[in-house]
Amino acid sequence: MRPRTDPSAPGSRLRVLLIEDDDGDALLVEEMLADAAVPATLARASTLAEALAGPVVADCILLDLQLPDAMGLTGLTRLRRHAPTVAVVVLTGQNDAATGVAAVAAGAQDYLGKNQVDGPLLGKALRYAWERKRTEQVEQQLLQQQLLASENSRLERGLLPTPLLADQRLKLASKYRPGRNGSLLGGDFYDAVELTDGTVHLVIGDVCGHGPDEAALGVALRIAWRALVLAGLPMADVLATVERVLVHERIRPLFATLCAVVVAPDRRSLRMSLAGHPPPLLIGRDGTGRLLSGEKLGVPLGVVPDASWDPLDVALEPGWSLVLYTDGIFEGRVGRGSERLGHEEMAQLLVELLREAGPELDHGAALDHGAVPGHDAVLDHGAVLDRLITRVEELNAGPLDDDVALTMLTHLPERDGAAR
Repeated sequence: MRPRTDPSAPGSRLRVLLIEDDDGDALLVEEMLADAAVPATLARASTLAEALAGPVVADCILLDLQLPDAMGLTGLTRLRRHAPTVAVVVLTGQNDAATGVAAVAAGAQDYLGKNQVDGPLLGKALRYAWERKRTEQVEQQLLQQQLLASENSRLERGLLPTPLLADQRLKLASKYRPGRNGSLLGGDFYDAVELTDGTVHLVIGDVCGHGPDEAALGVALRIAWRALVLAGLPMADVLATVERVLVHERIRPLFATLCAVVVAPDRRSLRMSLAGHPPPLLIGRDGTGRLLSGEKLGVPLGVVPDASWDPLDVALEPGWSLVLYTDGIFEGRVGRGSERLGHEEMAQLLVELLREAGPELDHGAALDHGAVPGHDAVLDHGAVLDRLITRVEELNAGPLDDDVALTMLTHLPERDGAAR
């Protein structure tokens, strides 16, 4: 059990537990501790079983290695297993320093011979032992944080890869923001791949839940999707195979939503399939924005065996932008009530932020969500996506509960308006 207060703080006292069966030795320790310069409170247990009967409330333990119910290093091993965060100083009546060295090697912070110790030495040993234990814990926590950061970095590279795009007239901006805990990635992922014939495949997905299992599954789905796309499989076969991967790789019932888009080589049309995922936002060159129809919304992956997903074909005009996102960006609250932002309001907010980020329009025509500047002036879409996340967090009055993944693919036409 960790100390409730810092013994090094002014006015605090070091809590010491003495495990000693000899009354004379216990009285001697009590007298030496009273003479020590370290303020301390002393509790005693006569046997190891008594000490282990409940939680150990102490900063440091003085352990006799010759107890009725534990001889040698056996008691130290059991004590460290029961109270791993408490410093231990071993007391031995033997003059052989090898016993104390062996105890330190087994996990004690220090050792003292009963016939060689006095008050000042005892106080110093207890204080140093507590400091060493605290340093060990800090180092261990730092190592755990480093390992966690390394694990998250590997998962992040798997979930959020470098896109494979060769077309210079296509720009991809992507953003990811962890949820409220910020310590673990969720299962949100995205990817973009351009084939040799100029066809561009774009995907975004979200594995339900949070934690390393969901993140690892998201990595598996993303890698499977990329491999199948590069192999040239049709969209329907890609989705069906990705679902098979999900079912075989998940270690408990998990499902995933997914939006897959295929953009034609001439950039004048796209084909989209939705597996329980929010519809993407299409923004035209004139600044109008609309959510693509969700009428053909299919079931999420991993829910219904042998499911199929009907595609939706959409015509494109030069200079379009396509925004794919996960539900974390629109499930935040608005105000103090239970009202959620919703994906339509989120889409409108993004369009407004794009308008604010670009030059003034000389026309104010607005259809579904208002007008934004045309893409002749190249905007920093990544910065706009950052501002969208920040604005949604402001509306939510704090960090969002769920992870957020956003990706924006923009077609930059030639100045004369001709397509690629």
